Formats: sequence, C-alpha cells, structure tokens
Amino acid sequence: MHAPIRMPGHWFDELAAGGGSVEAIGFLAQGERSRRLLLIGELLARLEERPALLGPADLGAIWGTVERAEARKPGSAEELLTGPQVGSWLAHTLRRLHGAAAGPPLWVDAGHLAAVALVAALRAGTDTDLVVPAREGAVSLPALGLARLPGAPLLGFQPVHARVREGKLHLAPTARGTGATALSLRPLTAPPSAVWWPTHRLPVRRGGPEVALDDTDPYRDLDRPIPPHRLTPRELAIWKRLFTEAVALLDTSPVPAPAPGSDATSDSGGTGPGTETDTRPGAETDTRPGTLRPEEIRRIVPWPGRLPNGPVEGLSASTADAFGSMVVAEPPNAAALAETMVHEFQHSKLGALLHLFAMLDDDRTEEHYAPWRPDPRHLPGLLHGAYAFVGVAGFWRDRIGDRAADPLDLAPFRFALRRIQTRTVLRTLATRAALTGPGRRLVGGLTRTVDGWLREPVDGPAVARARAAAAGHRAEWRLRHLRCADEECAGLAAAVRSGTPLPPIRPPRLLPAAERTQWQDVRGALYLRPDAGDARDVMGATDPATDGAPDTAPLHADVLLVHGEAASAREAYREQGAATPGDPHLLAGWLLAHTALHPGHRRLLARPERFAAAVEGEGPEVWERAAQRLAAPEAPA
Repeated sequence: MHAPIRMPGHWFDELAAGGGSVEAIGFLAQGERSRRLLLIGELLARLEERPALLGPADLGAIWGTVERAEARKPGSAEELLTGPQVGSWLAHTLRRLHGAAAGPPLWVDAGHLAAVALVAALRAGTDTDLVVPAREGAVSLPALGLARLPGAPLLGFQPVHARVREGKLHLAPTARGTGATALSLRPLTAPPSAVWWPTHRLPVRRGGPEVALDDTDPYRDLDRPIPPHRLTPRELAIWKRLFTEAVALLDTSPVPAPAPGSDATSDSGGTGPGTETDTRPGAETDTRPGTLRPEEIRRIVPWPGRLPNGPVEGLSASTADAFGSMVVAEPPNAAALAETMVHEFQHSKLGALLHLFAMLDDDRTEEHYAPWRPDPRHLPGLLHGAYAFVGVAGFWRDRIGDRAADPLDLAPFRFALRRIQTRTVLRTLATRAALTGPGRRLVGGLTRTVDGWLREPVDGPAVARARAAAAGHRAEWRLRHLRCADEECAGLAAAVRSGTPLPPIRPPRLLPAAERTQWQDVRGALYLRPDAGDARDVMGATDPATDGAPDTAPLHADVLLVHGEAASAREAYREQGAATPGDPHLLAGWLLAHTALHPGHRRLLARPERFAAAVEGEGPEVWERAAQRLAAPEAPA
C-alpha cells in the first residue's frame, strides 16, 4: 500500500501567506505527480474496458512502449507523463469519456496516448511501431513539436503509421492515393522546417532549465483542442526578448532543489496541516509573496488569436490540469510578462493545494463582487482571485523604487490598489464562505499578509488614487449588477420627492445574467496614469480587451475627476446625465465627485443602488437633493 501524502505545516503556512519555498513548491509538484498517475491509471482502465475507443491503435503496444522507455531511461517517461502537455490532454480526454466535453472523434483524443508513447521512446532511445492520429496531416508530439506529412495535406483526422528506430521517427499515411508522402526525421535534433515545427524553448539561464513556448500542441488551451498557430519570426523574437528581461526582473539566482524523497509530516487528507514554524535561514526571503523562480514554470502558451471585440493584451489564463503552464497574450513589456507569470503561477499553486485540501463548500453561485472583474463571481473564483492578486501585490511591492523595472513609477499605485482590493475579497471569504479548517488557515494566512502590507507607508498620492479607483469600480459594479427590492425602491423615491422617512435597508437583488452588459472600468484605468489623458492608453494594465470595444473612451468628466477637479467633474457628469439618464457610469462618477466634495456623504458609496433607485425616472437636477436626503444623519448606515 502507498503511504498517505502528508504536508509539513510550515510548508502549508508558507503557501497560505501567498509565497512558498522551493521545498513547498516541490511538495505541490509531488502531489500533482501522484494525482496525474492516478488519472492515467483511470484512463488505462477505461481503455482496457473499451479498446474500440482507440480506433486502429493498440493499447498493449502503446503502454508497452512507455514501460520500455521508462525501464531504459528511468524517470524519462514519468517526467513526460507529469508534464503540462500530458496533463491538459489527459483531463480533456477523461472529460470526453465522462460526457463532459466535446472535441474531435473520440479515437483521436484517446489515440493521442500513442503520440505520448512515441515521445517517450524517442527520449529514451527505444524502438517502437505504433498508429497515431494525425490532424490535417500533422502529428503532434507532446513537448517536442509538430510533424507534417509532405505532399497533399490529409483532410480531417487520419491514422498514421509511426516507427521509431534509434532516435529516428518515420511517419507514413495508412491510406493510399491521398498524395501525402512519408516523412523521416530526428525530432530531438532536427532544425525547424516546413515539415517540422519544434517546440520553442526559452532558457531561464545559460546551460540551465528551459521553459517551453508552445504554439503547436492541440491541447495547449484550457480544454478544447485547437489548431496550431505558429509564431512568426518577429513574434518569436519578441517573446524571447521579453522572457529574458522578465527573468532578470524576477531574479533567477539558483536555489537548491529539495532533497529527493523528502517526505511530509502533516495529514493532507483530513484535518489539515500541522502548526510547525519554518526557522530555516533565509526562509523569509525565498518564501515572500510576489517572488517566483522562473524555472518552476513549465510552459507558456502564446494566446492563440484575438477576441471578437478587440486585442488580447493583458489577458492570461491557466488550468489546474497543467501545473506550471499558462496561456499568455503577448505582453507590452517585460514587467507585464513578469507580473503575469507571478499571477498565473499563483493559480497553479492554489490549484495544486485544492487537489490536496478541500478549502470551502460552495454551490458556485455567481453573485459576489470581485474587484478585478466586471461580472459577479462564485466563492471559489474569489479564493483564486485573492490568491493570485496577493502575488501580484507582492510583485509590485518589490518593484517600488526600482526605476529599471518601473520607469514610470507606477508600482506604488499598483501595490496600493491590489492590497485594498484583495483585502475586500478576503473579508467576503471570511464572512460569506463555508470554509473548512485548511480553508480558514489559508484565508487567515493571506489576511495576515495583506494586513501587514496595509500598515506599510506608500506614496500618499498613489494611495489616494488607489482608494478612488477601488471605490469607483465597486460603486459602478453595484450599479450595474444590483437592484433594490421593489418595496424599498418605492420608499426611496417617496422619501426624495416628499420627505417621508427613508425605508429600511433590505438585501439587494442580483440582476439576472441575461440583463447584464459587458463594461470596462475606463475611469479606473485613468487613475493608474492621470497624465495619460486617455484610458485606452493604459487599459491593458488594469482591464484588457478595450481597444476597438464600445464605450472605452473616457469622458471629459472622468478626466476632471481623476485630476482632482471634483466640482467641475460633478457638473460635467450632471450635464451628461441629462442626455443619458440612468447610465451607471455617470451615476457612479457623479457620486465619486460628490463624495469628494462632501466626505461626510461617503456612505452613499456603500450602497449606490439606493441612490439609483431614489433618482430613477428623475433628471439630474434632483441628484444633489437625493444625495443630501440619503446621507442625512437619520439615514441607515
């Protein structure tokens, strides 16, 4: 029997604080290895029960190839099986078998196991003969690249004969008369060509580890298989330059790897980790949130394409199925790439933790406020967001004063904004989520980190802008997604019109998903760089996919507000409100300007939907009277 996986308490606490030592991250990787091997066992069992799922391929030949490769070169096949390329494919295929995903003919997804076996044989130097699936005449070799049969392209999905002899791969079509011809090459050493697209490599340091830059693997996206999207030479050069510069920002000083075979001492399956304290020299330095050892990243996938409403700058994503992998849109600079790498690896860490510990019990109802998104989120999404943005806040905290990394001196604002926003979400998790013991310990660790940061002095104007940006996003989010109860709306309108007592505050109702509209926080983007004057110049830093999307140009009132001209901004919002009554952006802006002029009225920002209900159907001329009434001393706080 296998011993249970047990995690030392101080490693859990390092991760719960938002950071993690080499040893703690290594433990997560070992946990992912165990999970991956269990999932492979499940797949093999299902394929043994239903061998027809593999189509023309033979499971015995495939798995025998993997076993011979591992016997010839111990660790090589296991390294491949536990890599992100196999993880994404394996999760997708198991979802197919459970009827929870769609894709190509099932034999193509299941038969990709033969391509995994081919790579194992090539790396170990063993021989094999297999049948592998081809997509449009191309055979994907996980972690190695894409081989294209020359001649007329095969259409759709076709089985291909594959033979490996002494490191040389020979591919030949099974059907005759297609015009496609055989291909022979050595994938481990062959240079790029029209028929061989090797996986790009990004060296972390000369002669050291490398990160795959994968633009060909069909399973490199979050779930559904996608076609290859080869980078142009110019795009590849940009990625290499940005990655090299990002690594320099992240400080790639070598750190000793954890001792092989090190075991754990705290139960990870029931009551949660223990309470040991890490007293190792230098532990604080290499475990602080926001740090990242780039060699812990296994793969970067360039975002394959564009969104319907604009470019994808600033977008990134990851999946718990592929530890250490991330999909990233081409960033504008090295600092943006480094920040994204930190952000997405935080998701990888938390995903691995969630595979070991149940953190909360939730029905995934999307109803909660997330300061970094325009839409409501469920509580697991809030937990992931809080964990990711603790890393982002820590990253920018370390960049404060570093003009080489931050020439525009934006780090103080970014740090101040993310610590405020993350603390808001942690408060929601602590009060609204049904947390388990490990979940409480995780949220508590993150809270202690952020509370410590909130006590740190930061440039005053940057903090003021961060608070304004956070308040503005929250106010507009509530105006767009929440409505007062019907009886409360009637009472609010009557109180403003005739001076009747204000109705008691009732829980607001969430607007149905069908009635919500997409929006971008154009005003919030201006707070990052008030001197830019146009949110489209800076939106990529805070809210992606805006260029070319509707309503992304800031109003003149927004510029006035961000520049501190609250009185002029309030008047400008009022004038615009006469033309577009009920606009959430205008109502939120007017409230921000009004409360800047009347700090005692800031309670209006707590529930701006009450203000919207009170002035619904009325012109802007009643806005100030409504604000005075709702913020009066007798009004409920």
